[in-house]
Amino acid sequence: MSKEPIIVFDAMCVLCSYNAQFILKYDKHHYFKLASMQGAVGTALYQKFDMDPNDPDTLIIVDGDDIKTDSDAVIFIYSKLGWPWRMMAFFSIIPRFIRDPIYRFIARNRYRIFGQRNECWLPKPEDAKRIL
Repeated sequence: MSKEPIIVFDAMCVLCSYNAQFILKYDKHHYFKLASMQGAVGTALYQKFDMDPNDPDTLIIVDGDDIKTDSDAVIFIYSKLGWPWRMMAFFSIIPRFIRDPIYRFIARNRYRIFGQRNECWLPKPEDAKRIL
């Protein structure tokens, strides 16, 4: 499917789509590809890992047969964006049993806290080749 890690995100979520735009802007080496969980690729990837794309509790990063979820996924993304964003890797010293419940609370309440789009976010034409 893709040699690059694929970030599968919720394109209806204001926070998630803002984060996708942020990644496109600061991923200068084009390390990541992005896929909306509402699209065919994103749906297939969620299903491949036995997750419901219609009721996700996390974004996922798929790297071959490996998957990253929850706070590990967020830390991984920012650690690959370069300076100063890679400083987010510092949060990996906090144990997952502390980080993940905070992540899941935000993920479960993302529409209520940040809002929901009426339509999926679409990339700029120059970024379209980075979206699956």
